[in-house]
Amino acid sequence: MGPVSRWSVRHPWRAIGAWALLVALVIVLAGQFGGSYNDSFSLPDTESATAQQILEREFGASSTSASVQIVFAPASGRADAPAVKAEVDRLLAQLADIPSVAAVASPFDPQAAAHGGGRLSQDGTVGVAQVTFKTATDKTPAADVQALVADVTAANSTSLQVGAGGQVLDFAGTKPPSTELIGVLVAVVILLLMFGSLVAAGLPILSALIALGTGLSLVTVAARFLDIATFGPTLAAMIGLGVGIDYSLFVINRYRQAVDVGREPTDAAYEAVATAGRAVLFAGTTVIIALSGLFVLRINFMNGLAVGAAVTVLMVMLGAVTLLPAVLSLLGRRVFAVRMPWARRRAPHPEGGGFARYGLRLQRRPWVFLAVAVVFMVALAVPVLSIRQGFPDAGGKPAGNVQRTAYDLTSKGFGAGANGPFVVVAELPAKNDLAGAKALSEALGKEPGVAFASPPQPSKSGTAAIISVQPTTGPQDAATSATLTRMRGEVIPQATAGTGVRAYVGGTTAITEDFGRVLTDALPLFLTVVVGLGFLALVGLFRSIVVPLTAAVTSLLSLGAALGATVAVFQWGWFDSLFGITATGPILPFLPVMLFAILFGLSMDYQVFLVSRMQEEWGRTADNAKAVRRGLAGSGRVVAAAAAIMSSVFLSFVFGDDNTIKMFGLALAVAVLLDAFVVRLVLVPSLMTVLGRANWWVPGWLARILPKVHLESEEEAAEIADVDEEAESDPLGEPAQV
Repeated sequence: MGPVSRWSVRHPWRAIGAWALLVALVIVLAGQFGGSYNDSFSLPDTESATAQQILEREFGASSTSASVQIVFAPASGRADAPAVKAEVDRLLAQLADIPSVAAVASPFDPQAAAHGGGRLSQDGTVGVAQVTFKTATDKTPAADVQALVADVTAANSTSLQVGAGGQVLDFAGTKPPSTELIGVLVAVVILLLMFGSLVAAGLPILSALIALGTGLSLVTVAARFLDIATFGPTLAAMIGLGVGIDYSLFVINRYRQAVDVGREPTDAAYEAVATAGRAVLFAGTTVIIALSGLFVLRINFMNGLAVGAAVTVLMVMLGAVTLLPAVLSLLGRRVFAVRMPWARRRAPHPEGGGFARYGLRLQRRPWVFLAVAVVFMVALAVPVLSIRQGFPDAGGKPAGNVQRTAYDLTSKGFGAGANGPFVVVAELPAKNDLAGAKALSEALGKEPGVAFASPPQPSKSGTAAIISVQPTTGPQDAATSATLTRMRGEVIPQATAGTGVRAYVGGTTAITEDFGRVLTDALPLFLTVVVGLGFLALVGLFRSIVVPLTAAVTSLLSLGAALGATVAVFQWGWFDSLFGITATGPILPFLPVMLFAILFGLSMDYQVFLVSRMQEEWGRTADNAKAVRRGLAGSGRVVAAAAAIMSSVFLSFVFGDDNTIKMFGLALAVAVLLDAFVVRLVLVPSLMTVLGRANWWVPGWLARILPKVHLESEEEAAEIADVDEEAESDPLGEPAQV
């Protein structure tokens, strides 16, 4: 990207025009070829996948139209009382008028009830109607689903409570939370404090938002060819906004440093793209490689999330090294116009005096800083030992949400397990031979964790049958997982022995369990690919073995601490009200791998910006202590500001309504804060101080073949403050003024 970035500096108007054309082209492509989002996924070589395949073959499950369960209950009395019936009939008539609705089955219709379309609870206090659409779940018009939700919401009153449940409700157009504006405002405040200029503070935001919008439009196009989850665009927006502002911050900060020491604006822009721009390119590529590692899991669901996030990161990275340099070149010194009062009073000084003094304190007692940092991170990681994985259900949605209402009423009328029944699919030994399947149903019904098991329902071909098994506990309850384990490991093998029946357990809860197992089995390969590639890249960049090894190991430490904090909040319920979490439960099974893919890339960003300064100083002085101290002085401030901005953006998404995004937002915010402020600014420099010259060791044969890469300019020494032992005048350890 070097020639392209330099071209952007030389020809700013052309570069800006090229970006305008690119944005227009992508918007047109998104409008013409944009796809739809869906949460479907397949798990190869799992029992639930086998059950699904039999369902599709024998019962046509793949062509089943989308459906919604309308669950209602009066404030008092029976659900089939005349007054209640009149209100529900009016609602069902409204729903039947929605264009894409094919049929509405009422619990008051004996024929519909006989075919499972509508039903009343045993005590008659809760009723369920079923609305069937003409289209499949991911093809149902969002406007029609939203109309259904609006009608159900309006039907609620003091005398009647009504909810709606069904997967199609999640396809009604997931909207990014408006709370991300809070993160942007925090970013503006930090940038104002850092640069003291309204224009300089606004440029990283503007550059990131333009590139982010382009990236999200490309994600829409990608959804036409890949399975991208409904929350995928929001996750991509969260990551893209955070890294986009950070990347632009790194470039403009390097530009400011060069201008402050007297370089002309054009030369400063060249230096910014040759140093920070090169580091941004390396860091962004590392994030993309880490996300691409998710493909080794062989799960289409994860592939879609990886592509969505990677495309967004790619666009914000390109914006930081092409669009922003063009604007810097065009504006020149006006980049720092509209200065804040504190900036006018501030005298010029070398960069990083405060961090230079901090580095000297750290180097006096490196073992203390190292021990405290490690103990702190390990303590935060302890909750990971009790992690329980699973998908959030409607029970975790906020009170008043129609899906939460349906979940609660279903639990009240039919038991908690009715929200997530198991589907046992049995292959029969002979056509219409149900004897073994009936015995299996009876055995399942006697299991302590099972509320009831339905009689086997044969397929049209007579070669397979379905048994619906309702557990006594809810989908997210640990006891439900234990029941599934016993069913698969003990009950089914014993009940089918000698009958010729082969049975497989499917359903949402079973899929969740299998998802977790698949990810656990693939985790070693995933970590090997991601960490291995990152390690090799850093070896080539820093011409060192120890520094890349330190980066990789400490990234795993950051992952453990971030996951521990997530478990404490979302599973244990610590500080849940502070973050607006309405219900605790298991951790998303794909959160750990997604978190690590994103975190590893981001942590490498900070490692690159921090250690590249150290590497250049080591090459000049061969003094490890001075190199570490000057690395902190030169990059500590910008790394701290970048981490504060990124974590603020991530944290702002926690206060939306989507549980998946809330979990990702908190996990990423904690991960970035810990990785930057504890690992990169405390643990890594203290460890590098202890290791001394060993940090820069590389075998001779490897040194001869590795390229020499410079991420910092040779003239940077004048830009960075430093403090050494001779400059200290206070015997108690207080540094002299610099």
